[in-house]
Amino acid sequence: MKIIQKVLFIVVPVVFISFAVIQLSSSVSNIEAFAAANSYGTGINNLLAQISSQGKYNPDDQYQALETFMGVLDIVDKNYVESIDKKEAVYGAIKGMLEELDPHSSFMTPEEFNSFQQNTSGSFGGLGITITMKNDLLTVMSAIEDTPAWQAGIKGGDVIALINGEPTSNMTLDEAVKKMRGKAGSKIKLTISRKGTAKPIDLTLTRAIIKIKSVKYDMVDKELGYIRLTQFQENSYREMTEAVKSLTNSGAKGLVLDLRNNGGGLLNEAISIASIFLPVNQTVVFTKERDKQEKHYKTESVNFSSRNIPMVIIVNEWSASASEIIAGCMQDYKRAVIIGKSTFGKGSVQSIIQLPDGSAIRLTTSRYYTPAARSIQGVGIKPDVEVEMGIIEYNSDYYVIKEKDLSGHLKGENEKDNSSTAIDDAIKRESQVLPLNDDLQYISAVQILKGMLVYGNSSNK
Repeated sequence: MKIIQKVLFIVVPVVFISFAVIQLSSSVSNIEAFAAANSYGTGINNLLAQISSQGKYNPDDQYQALETFMGVLDIVDKNYVESIDKKEAVYGAIKGMLEELDPHSSFMTPEEFNSFQQNTSGSFGGLGITITMKNDLLTVMSAIEDTPAWQAGIKGGDVIALINGEPTSNMTLDEAVKKMRGKAGSKIKLTISRKGTAKPIDLTLTRAIIKIKSVKYDMVDKELGYIRLTQFQENSYREMTEAVKSLTNSGAKGLVLDLRNNGGGLLNEAISIASIFLPVNQTVVFTKERDKQEKHYKTESVNFSSRNIPMVIIVNEWSASASEIIAGCMQDYKRAVIIGKSTFGKGSVQSIIQLPDGSAIRLTTSRYYTPAARSIQGVGIKPDVEVEMGIIEYNSDYYVIKEKDLSGHLKGENEKDNSSTAIDDAIKRESQVLPLNDDLQYISAVQILKGMLVYGNSSNK
């Protein structure tokens, strides 16, 4: 086998998914075995002989299982009330087998795999949402900014109940993706349920070509920079480098990195981004397969680095996979303060294995761990400072008398200094990039970062 695409760490297949694409070489016995399986009788025996010789299966057990399957397929083919497509029947059987394993293992037809491969390019047709299965419900993780889903007000945690009137209860993730994709300009109707809303919400969206810029940034004030990373896709490292350079050149002495609603993406981009902030040859994440062998992914030498700048990272319940890798390694090395809510908790890696007919399987092949050997599977990254999602209400309907308001007060040398007011106004100002000025988690991150600048940061010691 040989790797033909980059490794991905993410939760869901609507926009991206964790995978290391593997293509079977036609020169190895795997292909011969697969081809042999397409014929009946002796073909099965040839397949079993080959895989048994490799020591992978118990011949008796596997022969019995395959014999049963072929028998059922033959019965269905000859006796079902209508004629069947044998290829589709086999595809359905493979789908069922993989879906029994875990929520992230699945089968893709050649058409689905072709569509899947477009997902990491940063440009594709659709609605611009990431989804996952949560408690057997088709659940939105996040709506990507400036996409039809985002413009329609779809939020993380929304449950998609109907797609064009069809219930999603019996759909797989890939099937839901296929139904939501379509020609740019075409319309689709989604019915969603939202926590705290009594009635379902009907939305009609217009599909579009989704072109994603993964990094947005702005100055908070004269000393603080803000970066929002929406997902880890091709060129995210380059965009992040540009953002950090621009902000530090503008005077930023500290950075807020916002990973909220970031469902993950390309692992190699995450490693490169971590390399901006961590020393060379530091483990960012490592994986363990079922044989317990470890593979460490380490920081590398990059063209630009900013390894001492104080940082605060914001996460929430929909920060997943590659986002959790970044948050976890930065937390383990005490390189940044993590604030917000515990993350999604996906600590498994999927490999995409392409089959000779152009179809592919997505299979969970390993677990991943933070540098301190923490598994986040099912538990997530717990923030250093937990801050609930919420809004701040600014109330100016009161009057406070201070010393400067007293008649005849002794005038201070710095009384005309309005720097503190200017800072507050800077924090609260509106921006095309900065979060809304009533965002509790964002404002908390800014205040923590200001404290780090005043009292020092452990990474500088």
